[in-house]
Amino acid sequence: MLGTTRLVTSSAFKRKLAPSFPVMRCFSFSFAGPKNLDDILKKELVADKSSTEISDMWYTYHENKENVHGIVLDGKAAEPLLSRASSNPFFVQPIFRENGYFMLVSQFMEPSHFIMAYLEDYKMDPGSAQPLLTFSVFDDYAKGKDLTLVRADILNRGIDDAEGLKVVKSMLDHYLDDDEYISVKAFNAKPETFDIDDFVSQQNSKW
Repeated sequence: MLGTTRLVTSSAFKRKLAPSFPVMRCFSFSFAGPKNLDDILKKELVADKSSTEISDMWYTYHENKENVHGIVLDGKAAEPLLSRASSNPFFVQPIFRENGYFMLVSQFMEPSHFIMAYLEDYKMDPGSAQPLLTFSVFDDYAKGKDLTLVRADILNRGIDDAEGLKVVKSMLDHYLDDDEYISVKAFNAKPETFDIDDFVSQQNSKW
C-alpha cells in the first residue's frame, strides 16, 4: 500500500533500481481510463468550435471533478509526444515528501496512454503492480485546431491532486522538451548512463 511507503534517499534508490534498469517488463493490467476522446467529449458537438472554446470546455469539464485533471497543449508543439513515447515507453518520476521521496515508474501503452505505478511494487512483480495514476494524450485536434488534450486520472488516495498534476506535467515536459528528453532516451536505451542522483536533484529543485 502506498500509505506505508518507506521514503528513500537517492543513494538508497540507486542501489535498489540498478538491478532492474536493463530490462523493463510491461505491466499486465489493461488501461481503465477513457480510451478515446469520444469517451469524454462528443466531438460532433464541438466540430464548429474555436480552439479557445474547446480549451475552455476541456478545463471547465474537468475543474470540478475529484482526482481528475484536464490539460491543454499546443498541437504543433506536442506533435512529437506520442512517437517519442512509443520509442521510449518507460520512465520514472519522484514524488517528494518532507522526509524524502518515493518513485513512480511509467509505461506508455499504445496508442496514447501512460500508466504509472509505485516502483517498489513494479520491482517485486511487474505483472501485479497496480496503477496509481494514468494520463492519456488525445491529438484528435492537433492539426485542425492546433490543440492536444490531456486527461489525467489519479487512482490512489495516497497521491493528492497537486502531486499527481506535478508528476503528469513533469512527464509531459520530459517527452516534449528536447533537453529533458535526453534523460528519457538514456533511461530506455542506455540505462547505465542515466544518473539517478542528478535526475532526482533536478526534479527536487523543480518540485
